[in-house]
Amino acid sequence: MAIRRRLETDPDLDITSFMSLMTVLVPVLLLNMVFSHISVLNLNLPGLSDPAVEDQKENRQLELVLRKEYIDINYPAGIRVKRIANRDGEPDFKLVSDVLQEVKRSLREKDIDKKDLVILSEPGTPYCTLVTAMDTARSFRAVVAASVVDAELFPQISLGDAPVIDAQATDEQLAGNGI
Repeated sequence: MAIRRRLETDPDLDITSFMSLMTVLVPVLLLNMVFSHISVLNLNLPGLSDPAVEDQKENRQLELVLRKEYIDINYPAGIRVKRIANRDGEPDFKLVSDVLQEVKRSLREKDIDKKDLVILSEPGTPYCTLVTAMDTARSFRAVVAASVVDAELFPQISLGDAPVIDAQATDEQLAGNGI
């Protein structure tokens, strides 16, 4: 009687479909990595302190007040340095940067090394306006030795709510200005 032997052969693996999947999946995953960039902005939260120290700090606070029609720059707190009206319905952050640079220069002339700023915004201020204000207050572009660098303005930024404007006081100011 003849014994039949099975011929054992290794089966060939067909990985063509897997390779097709990988050739599509790898570039798609690599492209998505670029779009999932996360940025972090550091903010300082106000701390608790005694009222005497708070009054002294409040008088020397630099404020950037974001309103719908204009931006006020105050130093010390509550005393306006410059009011910058919106241009074409958008805040003029180029002029804001120029004014902040001038404030920084004048503080350096008085030997004051100020690095903090408070951004006060009205409710309903668009997010992109708030972030642009933070970027504008943090640094500016300067040319040093034939190369463009980011020069520091006020890197320590705190956020807060803008003071509410009384409608009657606003009408009196406009009447007083002859508008």
